[in-house]
Amino acid sequence: MSTPGRNLFAVTAASFIGFMGFTLVMPFLPLYFHQLGVGTVGEVAMWSGLSLGVTPALTAMLSPFWGRLADRYGRKIMVERSLASFVVIMAATAFVTRAWHVFALRAVQGLFAGYGSLTLTMAADSAPEGRMAQSIGLVQTAQRLGPALGPVFGGTLAAVVGLRRAFIVAAVFYAIAVALVFVLYDERLVHARPEASGTPQGAITFRNVFAFENFLVMSAAIFGLQFVDRSFGPVLPLYVGLLGVPPTRVALISGLLFSIAAGAGALGHHYCAALLRRMPAPRLIVFASVLAGSGALVYTTAHHVYWLYAATPFFGLAIGAGMTAAYTAAAEVIPPNARGVGFGLLTTASLVGLAVSPVVAGFLGAWSIRSVFALDAASLAALGFGVSIAAREIRQEEFPTPNSQLPT
Repeated sequence: MSTPGRNLFAVTAASFIGFMGFTLVMPFLPLYFHQLGVGTVGEVAMWSGLSLGVTPALTAMLSPFWGRLADRYGRKIMVERSLASFVVIMAATAFVTRAWHVFALRAVQGLFAGYGSLTLTMAADSAPEGRMAQSIGLVQTAQRLGPALGPVFGGTLAAVVGLRRAFIVAAVFYAIAVALVFVLYDERLVHARPEASGTPQGAITFRNVFAFENFLVMSAAIFGLQFVDRSFGPVLPLYVGLLGVPPTRVALISGLLFSIAAGAGALGHHYCAALLRRMPAPRLIVFASVLAGSGALVYTTAHHVYWLYAATPFFGLAIGAGMTAAYTAAAEVIPPNARGVGFGLLTTASLVGLAVSPVVAGFLGAWSIRSVFALDAASLAALGFGVSIAAREIRQEEFPTPNSQLPT
């Protein structure tokens, strides 16, 4: 295997294993809080939302600075640092005795997390010329396929060994991911490439990155898609129970739905490059918003779990394609020597959505779980409309109409 291929394999495999390890346990966090003595559905939803939201909230603030350090000192060491933190935190979570212990550990994890954005940066660095969308899509596919298998495996694992021991297994997964990056990824190749050495170092600031064409629009799209995608975590197991599923089957059914969404999202990531050859990224994001919004409306009006099975594949496919389109469009305008900062800022947008979403969903779900999915549908409609307006303004600037050239 060539060195570029080995590098791409390393970050893809590490992403797959790491994201699978996360979803072995985190989709079942509401059930874990029940075991820790949290009583009411509203309290469970609140603690789940806070715990799922605190890590990305802190990571969002630090991600651009980790990206800047990665631009200066290398991506590899930063990814290893982040993955190692998950080994420690997941293992520690197996021994907690109070709900606030989980929240505190997730807060500590937020100070060191953020390997997802760095693996995307490493994929862009390792991409052959003209194949950046395929490389980014491949890593994002792995980041979806891991969660597609994780909840099913995790639900089975929790039933067999219990949720506490499942956290130990998740820690082992992250240890394997650290070893893969350490052994297989060769950062010397990236530094030796002409595009990396031919761009003046230190010439790009945070303000410069924000000024790149389409960057802010794509950042907003990433935020919106992530906000909707992660709103399901705190409430879906509870919603499945409210639809009449027996308590003994809630974990399994919830895990299947999470896996279907993740698997469909992986297909969206994988085929996004082909779709981008047929239409520009903004149009693809608008189509994705419409399709995902339709799925959220089905969730809002569902009266049986079968409705969720029908809507979830379309929802996941649309979110996956829209997310890869946004990342690719933004990455194409970022110089190689600023990709750490650029992807860090994109990840901040993603993680703000990831942080805000479960908190909003948790508190809103304590009042009405259906209202969470109604908010998702409304958010996707606003996202699609906003991206279409922004894309139209950009096209008018690039190709002004004859009337716009007439003197007034």
